[in-house]
Formats: sequence, C-alpha cells, structure tokens
Amino acid sequence: MKKKSSQFKINYQYREYHYKPEELEHSSPDKPPVELARIHNSENVLGLILTFYVSFAVPARKTAQILREVFCIKVSHQTVLNYAAGAAWYCHRFNLKHKGLIDDISAGDETYIKILGKHHYVFFFISAKNLKITAYHVADNRGTQPAVIAMNEAIRTASDDQRITLVSDGNPSYPAGIHFINAQFDDPLKIKHKKVIGLQNLDDESEKFRAFKQLVERLNRTYKYHVRPAAGFNSTNGAVSLTTLFVTHYNFLRPHMSLKYLPPVPVQELKALPTIQARWTKILSLAA
Repeated sequence: MKKKSSQFKINYQYREYHYKPEELEHSSPDKPPVELARIHNSENVLGLILTFYVSFAVPARKTAQILREVFCIKVSHQTVLNYAAGAAWYCHRFNLKHKGLIDDISAGDETYIKILGKHHYVFFFISAKNLKITAYHVADNRGTQPAVIAMNEAIRTASDDQRITLVSDGNPSYPAGIHFINAQFDDPLKIKHKKVIGLQNLDDESEKFRAFKQLVERLNRTYKYHVRPAAGFNSTNGAVSLTTLFVTHYNFLRPHMSLKYLPPVPVQELKALPTIQARWTKILSLAA
C-alpha cells in the first residue's frame, strides 16, 4: 500500500503575544466632572438612587418617578444617570481595593451587551467558594487581549505560592491568554486551564468542572437582569459604570443564600448599617 509523505507531517500553530502594559489596562469608569460632595442633593438621596437603580434594577426614569411620587424628591432621570456614573468611579476603586484573596478555582465567561447598537462583551470571573466577582472587563471583542486583562485581574490578589485553576468554555482566547500569562511567571504551571464544552458531559473534564461553569452562567443571568432596564447603552462609559456598580452590589451588598445570607465580601464598616442606601453611601465614603 502506497503512502504519501504528507500523511506524516505534523501541523501546528504557534502564536506569541507581545502586549504592552498600557494595552492590558482594566476597563474603568471615567472620572466624573462634578464631585459627589458638591451635588445639590443629600447623601441619603444619592443612596436611594443607587438602591433603586442598581440594587433593585429599576430603570432610571422609573427611579426618578419613585423618588418624586413616594419620597417627594424632585430629580430627573438624567440626574439618576449622572449620580450613578459619578458613584461608579469611586466604586471601581473600592472594588479593586477590597476584593481580597481568591480561591484556588475560579470560573470565567463573557456575556454580550449592546453599546450604540453594536455587540460588546463583559468578561467575568467568579471565585468558586466565596462566590465573589474577581474580575470584570468590558471590551468590543472576545479575543485574547480582553481575556488576558480579565484573567490578570482575576489572579491579581492570589498568594505567591498559590496555583490557580481557571474554568471556561471552549473560547480559544482563554488558553491562549493563559499561555501568555504563565510566560510571565517562573512557574510555567502557575495557572491551569479546564474547559467545559457544550451542554452535555461528553468528556471527563466537562463532567468534573461543569458545576463551576454553571456558577458563572448564573452570574451572567443575574447581571443581565440588572442591566436589562437600561435597554442597551449610549456610551462605553455608561456600560462600564453600570457594570462596576453591579459588581459593588454583588460583592458587598447582595446577600447570598449559600453564604448564610451574607455578601461574598463582608466589610466590617457596613455591618451595623440597617439600610441599603446607608451602606451605599458608606462605601462611597470609604472609597473617597
């Protein structure tokens, strides 16, 4: 039987990424033009706006209506959006500072949103045990670069001797990004990658790690619930701002049943405060 020499050729692809530090910056809200300390309304009004608009996922126009018709507080829907954008800049710093250590296993995924009618993507990573969001990044594509940015933030607070396992779907951006990140460490196995493919367990790896993938899928559904009232975004900063506020709510304010109705990241200064609006304003004061 004749055989062709081409049958014995080994074909493979090799990619080497050279990202500059400025190309790997985490998405963050713009600094507000007006300081929150100089707004015309009280801290309590600001806290109520964040409570309805973020924590209870009420649209900006309906939030303004509730404040006007229930609390006799006259604010416009644009004021609601402006206050939220201003608060997001402080909350982003608070999120990064108070994230704390991470678990050995984290799950990541990206979900799509619309900005000016075009698809954009939000990358999330969530710790497996303490259920806190460890990374959130808004990008206009699902490529390797935004995946690297999200994973860099997800592992930023890991201990030096900690080995991390990141679980994702079959998006090739994740293994490519992990290859790039591991090249920066002395330990080439600092980060391990596990894939969960499809909706059925057709391989051992998918069966073993599917629970972690389902964890981030539930996070995506919760996020979509909170941003759906926005009905799309008119600017990238608007998307980044609401995503940032959602993470603050999820990590520090939202009680989780599996955590005995505590938030994933308990903050001592918030425990004695009885209302959500008071906890929102306290977070802003701690971030200032």
